[in-house]
Amino acid sequence: MHKRGLKMNREIWKIAFAYTGVIVGAGFSTGQEILQFFTNHGLYSYAAILLSGLMVLFIGRQATKFGYRIQADSHKAPIFTMFGKVTGTIIDYLFVFFLYGIAVIMFAGAGSAFNESFGLPTWLGTLIMVCFIVITLMLDFDKIVAALGVVTPFLIAVVVIIAMLNIFNPQVPLDTVDALADASRTPSGVWFLDGAMYAGFTLATAFSFLSIMGANASSHKAAARGGLLGGVVITVLMLLINAALISNMDVVNDIALPTLALAANIHPALQLTLAIVMLLVIYNTGVGVLYPFLKRYSEPYTKKYYTILIIAAVVGYFLSFVGFVELVGIVYPAFGILGLLIGLGLTSRWFMNKSSRKELL
Repeated sequence: MHKRGLKMNREIWKIAFAYTGVIVGAGFSTGQEILQFFTNHGLYSYAAILLSGLMVLFIGRQATKFGYRIQADSHKAPIFTMFGKVTGTIIDYLFVFFLYGIAVIMFAGAGSAFNESFGLPTWLGTLIMVCFIVITLMLDFDKIVAALGVVTPFLIAVVVIIAMLNIFNPQVPLDTVDALADASRTPSGVWFLDGAMYAGFTLATAFSFLSIMGANASSHKAAARGGLLGGVVITVLMLLINAALISNMDVVNDIALPTLALAANIHPALQLTLAIVMLLVIYNTGVGVLYPFLKRYSEPYTKKYYTILIIAAVVGYFLSFVGFVELVGIVYPAFGILGLLIGLGLTSRWFMNKSSRKELL
């Protein structure tokens, strides 16, 4: 009994760290994402993050549970179950389009990170990341999940160090933050709308992977708790990064990768450490969104799978030169709205489940 409990706990943490690993690369490792959605709302950014975090907790849990219940092998089955064939088909195509868009943004983010941290040309940094992602996607699913979870504890440690040092040594007084914040740089200009939109983006980014991880979980309980714990970790990291950015509100809007700049202000060694971790989490997200994209249209590790993988990697490489900051501003809000629609579907299923004798989730 004790061994079984330990095994389940390990599985819960594995799911939680893989969930976090998928999100952090796209969601906040560079700081640009938190800056655009939250920090430029000033002190209201904390309320926006708490709102977003509650949504991430609940909907992430529901997504893994749903994946377990219907044994999903991609996002298609959950979407068709929630929305029916006609609406589900439209959402499915939009979803695949945006999943690929996130992968392209990860390619662009890697190029920027390699350039700012190591002085490599952007094209070369992007190429290196694309090659590593392609190689990883040739591995089996369990190895992919393990790879996604490994870097998360290191990211947590580095983020805590950077955040704490900046929070306790702020460059701007707290009472000037709202004056320095620029809500016109945020997607909607309204804190609670941006908080909800970011939660939608988080769900949309991880939904396919959460569904597949839920289906691969050993039990309903492990699937649900893993999704819930992942949401807690994500929310805490969001709060810490936002606090660090708030502490440097006078300069962060002029920097493509704010968290790297904050690390550099503390010590070059910390900047180097964060740069390496950032590249690893960007890699995590690239793998985490491309795998469901590939699995949607092919059986893993078949000739068709490898063909689509190579074509997607080559096309994505060239699309990435649009630019990291520009791509974030275009793709994230739209994907967030789609994620909110999926979240609404999951929430309605939960209410139906609570009011029915028949278990739907």
